[in-house]
Amino acid sequence: MPVATSAPPRQAGLAQLVLLLAGSCLSVLGAVLIAPVLPQMTDHFAAVAGADVLVPIVLTVPALIIGLTAPFAGLIADAIDRKRVLIASMIGYTIFGTAPLYLESLHAIIGSRVLVGLCEAAIMTCCTTLIADYWSGPQRSRYLGLQTLLASVSATVFLGLGGALGSSGWRTPFWLYLVAALLAVPMAVLIWQPERAARTGKLAPIPWRQLRTPCLVTLAGGVVFYALIVELSFVLDEAGVTATATIGALSALMSLATAAAAGSFAKLSGQTPRTLLPVAFGLSAAGFLVIWASGSVAVITVGAVLTGAGTGLLLPTLVTWATNGLSFSERGRGTGLWTGTLFVGEFLSPVLITGVAGAVGGLRPALGMLGIVAAILAVAMLAIVPRDAPPLNVTHS
Repeated sequence: MPVATSAPPRQAGLAQLVLLLAGSCLSVLGAVLIAPVLPQMTDHFAAVAGADVLVPIVLTVPALIIGLTAPFAGLIADAIDRKRVLIASMIGYTIFGTAPLYLESLHAIIGSRVLVGLCEAAIMTCCTTLIADYWSGPQRSRYLGLQTLLASVSATVFLGLGGALGSSGWRTPFWLYLVAALLAVPMAVLIWQPERAARTGKLAPIPWRQLRTPCLVTLAGGVVFYALIVELSFVLDEAGVTATATIGALSALMSLATAAAAGSFAKLSGQTPRTLLPVAFGLSAAGFLVIWASGSVAVITVGAVLTGAGTGLLLPTLVTWATNGLSFSERGRGTGLWTGTLFVGEFLSPVLITGVAGAVGGLRPALGMLGIVAAILAVAMLAIVPRDAPPLNVTHS
């Protein structure tokens, strides 16, 4: 009689990687795509009370919602099914993301953006969790670094697309949210829910003590990461650079430095977070301090490149440190918690910098203060990260 054998587990390949990385970029699309059309929106809704405050919220509220809800998205992904949550969120992202094409009320548009943030929280959490599910060891480190690299590059691309499409009217960029529905079709076919051990009763608690330190460091990391993404154009404007093309080119140079550092993470992942985090925060600090030191455009560019390199190394180091020790049944919630703290930090970044700028007399001095804080964090990592922390390319499961 023939002996029955179980089928070997499915192996993820290039198709799954491309889809998950593309899904990871959707939160970046939501964060920057409509930035170039905010002045047009402000003019369109000029008759609405408080439009100058409400219109910027259209851009920023999804990041706040991601920060607040990503941990719950991770809970649902662990309790139900990563794939189903991902596909449903992709469809919701398209429905709510394209809503401003026909909504006439500014308050209704803000409401649709809140729902976009909910979908982005689930998409980001599920994509990162599935990357960690499908791959382990050096491959996982390489692909998490690639995730940061593509996020940096896509931010520049989406800003350019938003500006180009915005020339046809402020509503036009919202058509790009249809891309999520197009991605959902191959995802439904090619992405699968990884097998899990049979579970009875409630989910086991996640290791809060293990996640606490990486998430607190990530909160500060989110502030550092997002600072120049938001503020570089204003710094350059103060330095006399008013041409949009020049500002775009210098921002792209910073993004290129971020991408290069993120791309190097795979080779550096044999190191521990105790080694890499001081380097990442140190480079970021150096860049902020260089920008503070001089109003010269050339010096500001050097500072932006240094900071970009630091943040490019920072994000993959943080996410790998936070999630590597998690088991399959913990990974969705752990990734959601990490994603939430990152986006809360990103949301707070411009708020804190604006507040500090008012206190210290300008934007560049405020970035200098952030540089001092980043330098303190670089040194503090030697005390905060345990000496016996494993290399980042060593995974639990």
